[in-house]
Amino acid sequence: MAEVILKNLSKSFGKDVGIEDVTMTIPDGAFVVLLGPTGAGKTTTLRLISGLEKPDQGEIWIGGRNVGTETPAQRDVAMVFQQYSLYPHLTVRDNLAFPLKSPILNTPPDEITRKVNEVAEVLQISHKLDNKATALSGGEMQRVSIGRALVREPSIYLMDEPLSSLDAKLRTDLRVELKRIQANLGATLLYVTHDQIEAMTMATHVGVLDHGKLVQFGTPREIYENPNSLYVASRLGLPRINIVPADLFGGAPAGARQIGMRPEHITQGEGLEAEVQRVEHLGDQNRLHLNLQGHAITTIADPATDYQPGAALKIKPKDPLCFDAQGQRIR
Repeated sequence: MAEVILKNLSKSFGKDVGIEDVTMTIPDGAFVVLLGPTGAGKTTTLRLISGLEKPDQGEIWIGGRNVGTETPAQRDVAMVFQQYSLYPHLTVRDNLAFPLKSPILNTPPDEITRKVNEVAEVLQISHKLDNKATALSGGEMQRVSIGRALVREPSIYLMDEPLSSLDAKLRTDLRVELKRIQANLGATLLYVTHDQIEAMTMATHVGVLDHGKLVQFGTPREIYENPNSLYVASRLGLPRINIVPADLFGGAPAGARQIGMRPEHITQGEGLEAEVQRVEHLGDQNRLHLNLQGHAITTIADPATDYQPGAALKIKPKDPLCFDAQGQRIR
């Protein structure tokens, strides 16, 4: 595995900005997640690192070498796409073995067999090795797609929303499995998603992109607890952070225009009176949807509580996040 460094990296497509002046270090053995909405520059960053796109400016370093003049094959990266990208006429075994047969790797046959069997066991698809790719379920096809990257043992794995087309249960299962595999291999992995749950549960580091700019980089806990802007605060957390005018509760610092309240950071039983609009019973908690002077508020309550729509509930913020008129954090 290898450390990957991006230095002042920029790429535009005509008048459209892909990424702009991105500087970031992906530590050796880290699981880094790039988070942002469609068009934020996530996939462009992957394509630049892999060599599928050429930057307008900036440098890419992989394992201590500047790879600007190297072809995708020479960069020693493995990429997993959102779609499965398998060869339908080949068996699972042959799909997994295919990257190892490239002229650059030139892997001996017995080594190919060993690696294919090891990866198949890790991904729990050993019993499917002789099946054609077209005979697999969606989850199995994505496991094979991930497996084709794992057999390579590259400098870095690049994954572009590989779980987004799967159903909820399978996504949860593969999320846990992918993190386990990465930890066991000590692999350096850059993972692109717009799913904040994937970012919170899998990443050692999160990079938040906004219109091609890297606006914050840190651990998931740092990003969640200490966002440097309203945009970053809204990218992590489910239910989303509640945003209300700074003067609604009073006591906000000078220059604050809005305050953000995480659902778990709302004190109940004192403060301003809100009306319960809807209650979601989730088993381990109740999610309360409130109306506070025309502002929609979501908070959580003990599952033993029995709030009904129309009930009154007093609330106040606990350690709210404060933002200025431009959405920047006021500490």
